[in-house]
Amino acid sequence: MTAGNDFDPALDQPTLFSARVTPHRSLNRTGFTVLMAFIGVVSFVAGIAFCLMGAWPVLGFFGLDLLVIYWAFRVNFRSASATEDIVMTPSELRVRRVNHRGHVMEWTLNPLWVQLEKTGDPEFGIERLYLVSRGRRLSVGHFLGPEEKESFSKALLAALQAAKRGITYNPVI
Repeated sequence: MTAGNDFDPALDQPTLFSARVTPHRSLNRTGFTVLMAFIGVVSFVAGIAFCLMGAWPVLGFFGLDLLVIYWAFRVNFRSASATEDIVMTPSELRVRRVNHRGHVMEWTLNPLWVQLEKTGDPEFGIERLYLVSRGRRLSVGHFLGPEEKESFSKALLAALQAAKRGITYNPVI
């Protein structure tokens, strides 16, 4: 028997749920460039106006403001590279988080023992989602808004219920 003849049941399982959650950013790279160009032009024109009135140090402060705004957006874009992947098969639920610095944390849970817990406010909606298994809670989907968490929780709950029902085989005859 060779390695090619081995049966691996983990490779033969269907994916019941798969999601990648990333932080939302309303400003893309093109919008960032346009915004920085606009702020730069406004700061330069206002700085020259102050310079002509004799208040030449104001030009430097406008430049400093531009640098601080640029730095804040760069930090914001760097934090947008964080991801959370959730993949469920009938025998395992994997949660993989990569933070903005590239550090990876991964959890593997048995979907038969996992429950989905929601916390929130009646007016605001769902604030937190937790996967609870054997007394441990794992927060998931914290990048999502309340409406997105609602639809995400419905899909994840449906996948958990499908995993608990078990695999149904429909052989083609």
